[in-house]
Amino acid sequence: MIVDHEISPSQTRNLERATGAQVLDRTGVIMEIFHRHAHSREAKLQVEIARLKYVSPRLRESSAGGGRQQGSGAGESDLDLDRRKIRDRIAELKEQLEDIRRENDQRRSARRDQLRVALVGYTNAGKSSLMRALTGSEVLVADKLFATLDTTVRALKPETKPRMLVSDTVGFIKKLPHDLVASFRSTLAEALEASLLLFVVDASDPTYESQLEVSRNVLREIGAEVVPSRLLLNKIDRVSEADRAALRAKHPDAILLSAKSPADVAALRKTIITFFEAAMVDDQIVLPYAKQGLLGDVYDNARVLSEDYDTIGRIMKVRGLPGAIARLRRTLAAS
Repeated sequence: MIVDHEISPSQTRNLERATGAQVLDRTGVIMEIFHRHAHSREAKLQVEIARLKYVSPRLRESSAGGGRQQGSGAGESDLDLDRRKIRDRIAELKEQLEDIRRENDQRRSARRDQLRVALVGYTNAGKSSLMRALTGSEVLVADKLFATLDTTVRALKPETKPRMLVSDTVGFIKKLPHDLVASFRSTLAEALEASLLLFVVDASDPTYESQLEVSRNVLREIGAEVVPSRLLLNKIDRVSEADRAALRAKHPDAILLSAKSPADVAALRKTIITFFEAAMVDDQIVLPYAKQGLLGDVYDNARVLSEDYDTIGRIMKVRGLPGAIARLRRTLAAS
């Protein structure tokens, strides 16, 4: 038996006694879906922590009467011992997760001055399809809830100079359990640290507006509402012409598109590039002949507009983000 609300452990037990069936509330179902779709070590740890927090208050005494333990842990009932084991396991998992987060922080720090756009939105809105179309990556595309739990980062294709990165994030859903939001906070950090958020919405879904509000609320919870964003009304190929006109009137700044349309994807790519171009500056970098090994760093982080040579080295006019150019200067000075 499934209840589409979050219910207390006592309510669960009362319903099970009354119906004779196992009872799962909304949180329990979502936990189970997340458990099945977690693939990376980080996602598995996050989901296990959330599941243990969910299970702990729902533990019951055994039919043997919850006898006392002897020896280590004496004075504890079976239930107390089980809950202590869960607390210890959660502490162990959090330590492992913290190690992974430190590694992720280092990777994100290395990408700090790169151009990053994050796809965010309700589960099953078509983010992964759009990710595949924009980057040519073989990310999982499936018509089911929470097919994506792990953040995927790929370069926009065809590649630009400097490179632009696109990340696909975990999908949202209304009344998403707080523990899961907290558990996936590091995953959602990709959205927080992006320069541009693309809110992907299934325009063919009658409830798209409430889904959009859910997405905005979750991002507000992690402090990402300050990141510049654009609204993408996806799956427009499933919408009638009359409804398209209504959508344009209601959301004049939105981009109407279908991830299946190469023309629509090309137009979106141009929009992304235009957004980042507006933040770029032109500058000049001198690469000494003794440091030509750093030429790849320059090409990775800026667009080279022209090159000249003098007695000191290679004189390069570049275009890029101010932070990226400043970092290149620091790298050249330290080498």
